[in-house]
Formats: sequence, C-alpha cells, structure tokens
Amino acid sequence: MNVHEIGERDRRPRIVLWIGALLLLLFFSRSICATFIDYYWWRELGQVPTWLLMSFYRYAPGTGAWIIVFAVMWIAHARGVKHGGERLRDHPIYARITTLGIALLAIIIALASVDGWTVARYFGGHGLASNEWRDPAFGQPLGFYFFDLPFYTMLIDFAAAVTFAGALVYYAAARGWQIRREFPGFGSRTEIDLSDLRHLGKLESGMLKGLTAAFLVMLAGSFWLGRYDMLLSNHGQLLVGIDYVQQHFGLPLQTAKAGAAILAALLVIAGRRKLAAGCAIVILIDWVLPPIVSGLYVRPNELALERPFIERHIQATREAYGIDRHSREVPFEAHPESRIDFAKNKPLLDNVRLWDWRAFHDTLGQIQPLRPYVYQDIDIDRYQIDGRLRQVLLAPRELELDQLGDARNQWINRSLIFTHGYGLALAEANRIQPDGSPVLLIKDAPVEVLTPSLHVTKPQIYFGEMSHEPVFVRTDQPEFDYPSGTGQVSTKYDGSGGFPLSGARLLAAISEGDGNILLSNSLTSESRMMIRRRIPERLAALAEFISWDADPYLVITNAGRLVWIVDGYTTSDAHPYSRDTLIEGIGRFNYIRNSVKATVDAYDGNVNLYVFDPGDPLVGAYRHLFPTLFRDAAEMPADVRAHTRSPEMLFRTQAEIYRTYHMREPEAYYNRADLWDLATYTSGQGGQAETVPPTYMIAKIPGEPDPEFMLTVPFTPRGKQNLIGLMVARCDGAHLGDLVFLDLPKQEIISGPIQVEALINQDQTISKDLTLWNQQGSQVLRNQILAIPIDNTFIYVAPIFLQAPQARMPQLKKVALVVGNTLVYADTYEQALAQLEAIQRGQTPAVPATTQTSSAAAPATSIDLRIDEVRRHLQRYRDLAAQGKWSEAGKELEAIEAVVKPRP
Repeated sequence: MNVHEIGERDRRPRIVLWIGALLLLLFFSRSICATFIDYYWWRELGQVPTWLLMSFYRYAPGTGAWIIVFAVMWIAHARGVKHGGERLRDHPIYARITTLGIALLAIIIALASVDGWTVARYFGGHGLASNEWRDPAFGQPLGFYFFDLPFYTMLIDFAAAVTFAGALVYYAAARGWQIRREFPGFGSRTEIDLSDLRHLGKLESGMLKGLTAAFLVMLAGSFWLGRYDMLLSNHGQLLVGIDYVQQHFGLPLQTAKAGAAILAALLVIAGRRKLAAGCAIVILIDWVLPPIVSGLYVRPNELALERPFIERHIQATREAYGIDRHSREVPFEAHPESRIDFAKNKPLLDNVRLWDWRAFHDTLGQIQPLRPYVYQDIDIDRYQIDGRLRQVLLAPRELELDQLGDARNQWINRSLIFTHGYGLALAEANRIQPDGSPVLLIKDAPVEVLTPSLHVTKPQIYFGEMSHEPVFVRTDQPEFDYPSGTGQVSTKYDGSGGFPLSGARLLAAISEGDGNILLSNSLTSESRMMIRRRIPERLAALAEFISWDADPYLVITNAGRLVWIVDGYTTSDAHPYSRDTLIEGIGRFNYIRNSVKATVDAYDGNVNLYVFDPGDPLVGAYRHLFPTLFRDAAEMPADVRAHTRSPEMLFRTQAEIYRTYHMREPEAYYNRADLWDLATYTSGQGGQAETVPPTYMIAKIPGEPDPEFMLTVPFTPRGKQNLIGLMVARCDGAHLGDLVFLDLPKQEIISGPIQVEALINQDQTISKDLTLWNQQGSQVLRNQILAIPIDNTFIYVAPIFLQAPQARMPQLKKVALVVGNTLVYADTYEQALAQLEAIQRGQTPAVPATTQTSSAAAPATSIDLRIDEVRRHLQRYRDLAAQGKWSEAGKELEAIEAVVKPRP
C-alpha cells in the first residue's frame, strides 16, 4: 500500500464527518436563525439578560441531570462488564454502541425526571422572607409547598430513577457477560434452559447492594415527603386535605413506611434480603387499616370527627382564592319598596349603563364601518369627561386581513401595506341619540374627538388582539392608514417598535421560511421587522410562567397614546387544603393571584410588567429570578393606573368558589344547607336562561361616600330566583381588588333578574308593544338587566333595543326601570327616572305623549303590601322547615293565614 492510498484512507472519515456536519447545519438552520431573531426581539424589549437567564434555567438543570445519569449508568455498566469477567477496552465496538445507547437512555431519564422551572422556582423562592399563611398540620409556610416540596420530590424521584437504572444496567451487563463466558453457544440456541441461569448462582456485588440500598433510601424519602402530599388529598365533596383517618392513621403509617424502607436498606447492605423484603408488611397495613377504620368508625360519626378538618378546608380555600384578603362582608338591609334619595344619588343615576356591549358592537358595525378594519372587542371603562366620572364603551379598530379577499394572499399587502389597525370608537354608556344610536365622543378616520377631556395622537395600532402577521415598516412602500373620499391615506411608521432588519434579512428569511424578505426591493437599511405583535403571544413569550388574561383592554393616556392593559395571574395546584378548579386557557389550580398587570404600547410594542401583589410568593420568586423584568406598581404612570380594574376571569372564579364557601360553619357546609347559585337572566339570543356574567358598573357601596367603578355579580339561593347576596370587586385607587360581599336579609324577598324580567313581560303595555314590534318584523333585543344597589334597595335597568330585519343595527327604543314592585316604562331613561321619582314622592307623574306608564308603576297598594308580607312569612316558613324547627314554622303558617284573612 503506497503513501497516496494511506492518505486517501485517512481523508475519507474526515469527509464523511464534514458532510454530516453540513447536513446537521442545514437541518437545524431554521432553528439557529430563529434563535438569532429571538435575540433581536428580546433586545428590542430591553430584556436580553432575562432571555439569557430563562435559557439557562430551561436547559442547565436538564443538562446537569443528563451528565449525572450518564455517569452513573456508564460506571455501572463498566463495573457490570468487569464483574462478568471482561473489560470494555477489549471490545471497542461494543463499548461505542453501548455508550451511545446509555447516552440516549440518559437523555430520556433526565427529561422525564427533571423540570427546569421546578429547579428555578426553588432557587428563586426558597428562603424568601414574607408574612405567609402557614398550614395548620405542620406549620410550614406557603413557599414550602410552592418551591421546596416540588424540588425535594423531584430530587428524590430523580435519584431513585438514577439508582434503579444503574442497578438494572449493572445487573444486565454482569449477567450478560457471565452467560457469554460460561455458555459460549447460548446466543445460538432456539430454546432457553433456565437451569443454565440458575447454574450461575446469585449475583453478589457490593455495587449492586449499594445501588439497591440507595434506591430504598430514596423510597424512604419519598414516603416521608408523602406526609406533606396528604394536605392535597381529595376526599370528594367533603373536603381537601388531611382528614380524621389520615391524621390518626395515615401520618403514623407514612412515617412507619419511611422507617421500614431505611431498615430494608440496612438489611440489604448486611446481605439479609429476605428480612429486607419482609419490611413491605408496613405497606400492606397501610392499604388495609385506614379503609377499615373509615368504614366502621368514621362514617357513622363523620361530622363530629371531621369538623376541625372541614374548618381547615374552608379557611384554606377562601385564602387560596383571595376571598379573605382585603375583603369585608357588609349587611345590606334591603327592602324592596325603600325610597331612593334621587338628589343624593344623582352622580350614580347619571352613570347607569344603558348600552349593552353586544348591541353597541353591532351598531358600530353599521354607523362606523371602515374597511378593512373591524371592532373585535368592546371594553367598558371610566374616564373623567368634562370634570365628571363617566362610564364609557371603547372599541378599538383592528385590521382584519380576510376583508381584503384574495388580495390578502399577496405578500406585499399583508407584510408591507396593511400593517396596522386604526383608531377607536368611544361612547358614553348612558347617552342616546334621538334615533336610538349611541353618542360617540371619538369616531371616524381621521380620528375626531368631540370632548376636550380626551385626545388621540397616535391612532395606529401595530400591536393588538388581531395582529397575527409579522410586518415590515419604514420601507419604500407606503402603509395604508385609512380610506378617504378620494382614495386612501397612507402613513410611514416613525416609532421605535420592531428591530432593525439591516444585517438580519437572511436570518429573517430563513427563520420565517419566506424568500420575499431577502428579495424585496422595498426593504431598506432603515426598515424594521415587527414580530409577536398579538398581545397574548407577545406576553407569553416574554413571561411564560405568568398566565395571561385572554381579554386585553385599551386605554387612552393623557398624552394621547393608546396602551393595552393585560392582567396576569400566578397560579399553583399545591395550596394545602384548597379545592381546585379548572379554567380554560389556564388549567387546573387551587391558588390564584392577580399579581401582575402588563402594559403594551399599541404603537411601539413596549412592554412593562408591574407587580400589584408583592405578598404573593410566586411573583416574589420570579422577581428574584429575573430582576430586570418587573417593576413596582407605584411606577405605573398615574394616567394608566387610573384605568386598571379587577379582572372578570379572576372575579368569576372567586364567585364560583364563594357560592359554596360563604358557609363558614362546618355544619352548614357539611349539610349543604345554604348553597347559592349565580343569578340567571333570559338571554336575548334564543330566550334561554343564562348565568348573569360579571358586570362592570358605577355604583355605591354602603358606607362609602361616593360612587365608584366596580365589578358585580348577584347570587340567588339554590333552586330559587330571589336575590340573596351581591359580590363586588372594587376597581378604583387603593381599593383595587378589594372584595365586598353584600348580604341581603333572608326575611325580605328581593326579586332577582329573572323575576324582574317576568314582571316586565307581564305588563300589559309592554307586552302589547313587544307583540306589535314583532308583528312588524323587527327583532326585539332584551339583553342583560342591570341590578344596581342604591340606598336600601335595588334599581333594575332594562333597556329594550329594536333591530330591523334587513340590518344588524340595534337602536334603543324603550327603557324599563323596576324598584320593588314599581315598574316604569318610557321612551328614554331620563323620562323613566322622572316617572319613578314622581311615584316615590306620591305624585302623579307627568306623562308626555311618547311616554307610557304601565299599570304596575302605580304606588304599592295595600294588596301589594299584604302580598309582600305573605312572601316574607312563607320564606321564613321554608327556612325553619329546612332546619327541622316545625313548631316555629307552624307559627309562620298561622301568620300567613292571618294576613290573607278578609278584612272588614
């Protein structure tokens, strides 16, 4: 063999390696380029340190775990081969193949056993000083269950998996090489004789004993930590957490199992394997004894024995959902026929919302169409307008590419020309035009603002709820802004959003899989690329560990910029004793806090995350991990903070929990004696009964001096329709997020929304109008009725909209107001309110020709009062009968008989 042939042979492996490396580079080129684009995006937001830290926490724990697993398994394999009478270096091909197999198996074990975020949260939250809730069983703070326990459990599970895998690899290698040495023809046999395996005898090895003992020690640790896991035990409808049986039998047996596992480990090391196996008797006892005790002793005496554990469960669940934090219960001495002080309550009555968001959305589509923009969402907010707090409806105009038809498929249209939404429509919630349409304070394009209290300087919306496509700005191609009578008006972006495309065109083209980015002549050295423009996607990429609300809402700053506010939640499924719940888009959890509120500039895409609940241990851990990502709530600009609010999603979750957990007494909770339901109303879509959704309104809390912006939801007793309570989340100033529970007197029958609807439907005048409109082909829209607490009663507001069959344009036609049994019905809200005031003063209302007063609007007669008295006695009779107090219930029946007895 000559020198040339030897050189060719040496070069062949190198060529193969280079070809393989090139193929790998091509295969991963898109991911590599996407990583560079990620870097530019994080640099745009000023959060490169956060990106690097996230990458470290995501990959470093798994990499370290892989190294440990690989090292243990490789050493175990090498020792096993040696025990079998061979050495790895004598079998190089076998050594390479098994090393590769061990490396792949180590990856699987590491990925299955180690979660990077569990490790990160532990180092972020462990030892953080905070005044936390502590569990009543072990006295551990909440941070122990959120950070320490998951980390310790993962660590023990990982160690157990490593030792178990190491023992298996060692045994397989040792036995395999023993068989190969003792029975050279074993592999060619068609049948296996087990006597040959028995001939080899027991596999005695110090390493195997050590690995087995280590596994048993890890098992002991798992049993020990299992005591804390009992605080999450689900006992069905009864409770969550440790119950009577677990307290007196489960915990001691769990400790005994841990001790038995330690004893078994010592016996394995001593070579007493049969005795070690006998330690499993404790596990058998744990399977058998608790069910016997539960069936024979606990169930016959369940309430008496479980009382303290039910109390723990109720208290923990209320704490976990924030029901007991910054909250108070206020007795609301409501009486249906209480008089309203109209002068004192004028600021409240002037702010009653008449426009339902659905009707407003449909009307905007007709009176403010602007192709290709659409009104994706309607937000309810409050602004200082002309020196007064006013409730408004706000609708951003966002770009809908589907309205372009086939033109949307052209790259230049979707990437360079149609790049943003434009402006918004804003209307006062309680003002109506003579034709029944809303009074718009902001409208049209270019933006027209009809109040000096507001102004808009940057109406373009580059970042929003519908901004799905990446776009390029500062190009040679003018951007479409809005249509005009002579064609269209164009604009050119002059903000700081996006990242410079210069030097990154090839990376962007490969990352997006779009050659147009590389070939387009419209892109210049000044061009910028905007990615992740949709608000939920942008925030999820920036802070994936926060659960973001699906409903961002737009606000107008004092400087005239448009800024999105998004609520962020920290959740956990590890709060001891707490009942869990499932929310679509977030998952299952038993602890939630609205700890973070994000702002996103609609023009530049700048993101700021503000911490509104510094006492939350989860957000405290994340702040420790990512020090540049969060800001204090006090740093939020005052004009933006004035529009923060309690979020609907959290409030709806709290209301669902409160339906049951307003019962603090174990007896009431155990017997389900006072379950509540969310109030219902008749939907305008199909006439089906639907749950009243959380409703933003301006109202007044009893004991507070002024009306305020709040979120409310009414409750009814289970199976009934009268009101029993009202839950309020405050939204203004220092009271943001505070909960107030208005408890209504049980001896009073306060009509619920669906009962008020029935009262309206039964009125002869209203019924005649509804029938006439339907016969004329108009569609009558009856949306949600508002229940507003005022003085010592409720005023129900029921706007009635008409919609022509050929146009989806609801117009406000009538307004009905109900207080107790008094119903007024007029063309406008102001007329109805004037009638109501006149009736309550005992006057005959002046009825204009266009106004109709229903017969039900007359002052309550003596018959009305007697009916109310019967209702009160009947309700008390039902309550007493449900409690088994039959003698007292009988007295209520006698009282009813006395009321209905004819009077002279």
